[in-house]
Amino acid sequence: MDEIKVLERQIIKHKNLYYQGKPEISDFEYDGLEEKLKKIDPGNSLLLIVGSSIFKDEKIEHTHKMLSLNKTYKIDDLIKWQDNRVLLSTFKIDGSSCSIVYKNGKLVMAKTRGDGRYGENITKKILFLLHIPREITIKETVEVRGEVYCTEENLVRLSSVMEELGLEKPTSQRNIVAGLLGRKENIELCEYLNFQAFELISEQEVLKTEEEKFHFLQKLGFETPDFYLNNNEKDIGLRLGEAREFMSQGNYLIDGLVFSYNDLSLHNALGETAHHPRYKMAFKFQGETKQTDIESISWQVSRNGILTPVANVTPVEISGAVISRVTLHNFGMVKQFDLKVGDKIEIVRSGEVIPKFLAVLQSSENDFYYPKECPGCGEEVRVMNIRLICENNLCPDKLKDEILNFIQKIGIDDLSSKRLEEMIRLKLITDIPSLYELKEEDLLTVEKVKEKLSQKILKSIMKSKEVDLITFLSALGISGGAYNKCEKIVLAGFNSIEKIMKMEQADLEQVESFAEKSATDFIQSLQSKKENIEKLISYGFVLKADIASFVQSEITGQKFCITGTLSMKRNELQKIVKKNGGIVQSGVSKETNYLLTNDVESGSSKFKKAKELNISIINEEAFFTLVGEKWQS
Repeated sequence: MDEIKVLERQIIKHKNLYYQGKPEISDFEYDGLEEKLKKIDPGNSLLLIVGSSIFKDEKIEHTHKMLSLNKTYKIDDLIKWQDNRVLLSTFKIDGSSCSIVYKNGKLVMAKTRGDGRYGENITKKILFLLHIPREITIKETVEVRGEVYCTEENLVRLSSVMEELGLEKPTSQRNIVAGLLGRKENIELCEYLNFQAFELISEQEVLKTEEEKFHFLQKLGFETPDFYLNNNEKDIGLRLGEAREFMSQGNYLIDGLVFSYNDLSLHNALGETAHHPRYKMAFKFQGETKQTDIESISWQVSRNGILTPVANVTPVEISGAVISRVTLHNFGMVKQFDLKVGDKIEIVRSGEVIPKFLAVLQSSENDFYYPKECPGCGEEVRVMNIRLICENNLCPDKLKDEILNFIQKIGIDDLSSKRLEEMIRLKLITDIPSLYELKEEDLLTVEKVKEKLSQKILKSIMKSKEVDLITFLSALGISGGAYNKCEKIVLAGFNSIEKIMKMEQADLEQVESFAEKSATDFIQSLQSKKENIEKLISYGFVLKADIASFVQSEITGQKFCITGTLSMKRNELQKIVKKNGGIVQSGVSKETNYLLTNDVESGSSKFKKAKELNISIINEEAFFTLVGEKWQS
């Protein structure tokens, strides 16, 4: 099959050049390619079936119109539209919509969305996307719709190839997809594009839910977006949080989420308007862009050893916030755009998402630079694909990020980032389990830690051993191990640490939201932490599958930020908020309903912002009255 695909791509390339009057090989050599294809794939290849018609750039009518999506920027509109129905959600990929047609099980046509009624014939370009199946098991006419997009890794590779060809480098992920699909030359560059399927149009397949449809698309051999079922506002809130995180850290562009009624009978009953389907809704994050200048670039080391570049920029106000730091994604993007001090750049901030770099508007004459040594440990860093990696397992910055993540998720109080940094420097802490080996005399050697504080920290560390299984898993820093993912694993029956450690990739692929790659990454990452997990259990962790059930209450759908002085552990309060249908936020925003703290006055940024935005500030006693539970101070 690989040899067939390579031959087809060569034929498409040279046929295209021939029609442009720029042949690179003789007719004899070209005929030789076709003859070879006929021998190894007689009567099956798309090129042999439809011949030269795929090389025409004509407009083609869609059998079923490709409609736009109704969209909203307000969660209240989304909840009203949901109307207590189960929704399926996926990330809304920011690329170019595409329709692929199969007849008798073979790919025969691909076209852009165009104006919704007519699209451009892009079959010859789509054939360069090797992961799109050429054949499927359905023999009737089938249409598969999805989004063509470009990952950060492929953008960097593509940029290098385009430079070698003497072409202008791509200026952004956003415009390169449409640019390549619209090219008449060098169409082989389309191999750097990706495709995810989200729609199946077939008269024969009888499916009952959107979830079934996505599983069926995967069975046919298509990549699909990760999809989740959303039963209530709590689920939707979690998904919006994941989308915000992906917009800042993901390796391809999204601009929101797409929600669909999971029940396909509703799709048929509700139908479409002239503009959009009534059974789908796009939630988009309102983005605002501004221009600013790079004053310096710093590199931060994450717990997995990746050096992340951050631009310190001339402060600029976006969406009501003064921005002075902007993520530059990764080493590949910095190199791709030759980012350096003095560059004038365009940045974007969507909702509460961390501001990020979009494009270079004016390049400075300063020299391009990137670190050759890790800023945390001084060891030589390695370029791996689009990333700079520190491979030193004892790197203090790497260690600090891993342990700090655990401390924050597990709920250990009074161990700040600065305090942790000093404890690592003093070699009091060398890994996560070493937290549970600390003695009072160790803590007293740390600056500004006296007897009372040392006892408080030790008490908090010991208390954290009573954490539930889901929180424990999410605190370990497992790849793809966010809280809601860990919750799905436990709900799927892996409700003990013993069952989880015995879990295999095939088991995890049966859990909602896990596909082959995400399951593989999770299992490998989990097993790499086996020694730490065994040590923590030996130190007295009691891990129960304590899954709080959601109940309707006065705070259902309300957003809480928890901060400051509290009598209860923060993660326990978060559980009560979630159990009662509330949504926990990490920061204060215009969408926040309550700031929960026992502080009457505070100089903290969250407290100040809550006052500025006139957000209700309530203490624990008022909170428990609100949820109808008894409060014990």
